[in-house]
Amino acid sequence: MCGILAVLGVGDVSLAKRSRIIELSRRLRHRGPDWSGIHSYEDCYLAHQRLAIVDPTSGDQPLYNEDKTVVVTVNGEIYNHEELKAKLTSHKFQTGSDCEVIAHLYEEYGEEFVDMLDGMFSFVLLDTRDKSFIAARDAIGICPLYMGWGLDGSVWFSSEMKALSDDCERFISFPPGHLYSSKTGGLRRWYNPPWFSECIPSAPYDPLLIRESFEKAVIKRLMTDVPFGVLLSGGLDSSLVASVVSRHLAETKVARQWGNKLHTFCIGLKGSPDLKAAKEVADYLGTVHHELHFTVQEGIDALEEVIYHVETYDVTTIRASTPMFLMSRKIKSLGVKMVLSGEGSDEIFGGYLYFHKAPNKKEFHEETCRKIKALHLYDCLRANKSTSAWGLEARVPFLDKNFINVAMDMDPECKMIRRDLGRIEKWVLRNAFDDEKPYLPKHILYRQKEQFSDGVGYSWIDGLKDHANEHVSDSMMMNASFVYPENTPTTKEAYYYRTVFEKFYPKNAARLTVPGGPSVACSTAKAVEWDAAWSKLLDPSGRAALGVHDAAYEDTAEKAHVLSVDPVAENVFCPAHGENLVPAAAV
Repeated sequence: MCGILAVLGVGDVSLAKRSRIIELSRRLRHRGPDWSGIHSYEDCYLAHQRLAIVDPTSGDQPLYNEDKTVVVTVNGEIYNHEELKAKLTSHKFQTGSDCEVIAHLYEEYGEEFVDMLDGMFSFVLLDTRDKSFIAARDAIGICPLYMGWGLDGSVWFSSEMKALSDDCERFISFPPGHLYSSKTGGLRRWYNPPWFSECIPSAPYDPLLIRESFEKAVIKRLMTDVPFGVLLSGGLDSSLVASVVSRHLAETKVARQWGNKLHTFCIGLKGSPDLKAAKEVADYLGTVHHELHFTVQEGIDALEEVIYHVETYDVTTIRASTPMFLMSRKIKSLGVKMVLSGEGSDEIFGGYLYFHKAPNKKEFHEETCRKIKALHLYDCLRANKSTSAWGLEARVPFLDKNFINVAMDMDPECKMIRRDLGRIEKWVLRNAFDDEKPYLPKHILYRQKEQFSDGVGYSWIDGLKDHANEHVSDSMMMNASFVYPENTPTTKEAYYYRTVFEKFYPKNAARLTVPGGPSVACSTAKAVEWDAAWSKLLDPSGRAALGVHDAAYEDTAEKAHVLSVDPVAENVFCPAHGENLVPAAAV
């Protein structure tokens, strides 16, 4: 992950303005500690903080076309850049960067090229010939991007809110799958897959197609010139990622550079369930496994840093981001700069335990669509910012565009949890890898879903609640709706996170970037309607799925010990990446 900052039409070409933009860009240096660059043209500035993953020696940004009339600053990876370059035979490339192709595609096709990109990205491109510019974000929102407006008429774009919040009167989270064009002055959606309309698909279940498309998604993400690893929690999703990498690593360029022994990483409280499961998977796959531990106090001590970097006050996101943040620091200290992670599977396949209560395939499918559309607010935000806080890049093969299309084109009846038929959550995915040459041990392949914040150890959440209780009084909660009228915190834990967030990001525009709403076990607000009892148990923990989770809450007092979560916030610590999340933070 890199950090980008673009300020366009600022109406000021002074040295002081340039110095100010460089200063703000440095707030993103944690994302890109390897190099800094800035390009200015009249009153437009494009700045970049680079994390060098592909072509570390010559791929510094901003990047240009041949005569430098087109300038682009990019955060992300373009996995099909070689294929795209082959179509641009009349163009001369200056670097080996996968992102340089964006400047040449624009030159060749104009603004209508974004759907040609296969990867994760956010970018801003300036055409100096007419001073027009475009900005775009990848289909699902894996790479963060914010857009803001200054009182001087300037338009701002930044990888993180912290680089523009002080200088913009208003700012928003740039919507995924969209493009902004200065020529039209508005946003338009470039990503229009069939599932986006939420119409019920009818394609039959094809386990071989599922397996092959996922393997391709994993293999293309091994594009790197630096050491990498896999986050392995011991849950299904991260374990499948690790298994596929293990099978194909020897065939790749990175194996020739750095060896064909896969490194895996997990984190958890000592004795947590994920640590045990992750080690078992690592032993089965023969990886070099790194088991990392943290204490509840260490997690609590990191909360303010986590909230500053992740830029949210969402409870589940913060719960799950903290162990991932701690783990990322240790991974980076070992010389690793890129990791693969398992986010997205639960959204696509209905893996959260509350999907057991889906009344029919129509509502099941619509809920998966809602959750995928909201990933950029929760799991993607957590996975990206928790890792990039330490200059580590996370790649997520389950969110591959083609794989999503394959999985979401399937008749949702196949995804429905049917205990009478022996089908647990994500059965279609598990069955696709239940091969004669096993990808994973059976009991891991069919292990129940666990949410990251749960899997990392139940005492982690209890410790957070106890800490919040010490800092937030009953009288503070009584007045919460007056102090925080938008997204009013309903628990002391939520109130505590909100106070920390407001210290760093006090503007109303900042608090509006965080969504809100009721949730049970990571559900969206709409899915809470599936069970009347859920309206009284708005808890993001998987244990709130009464009668489903093996360790479900058992007594009334425990049921009342809940916190409200954003519909989708679930992803953050939820099973989505959750199972992985857990101790292994694999996600």
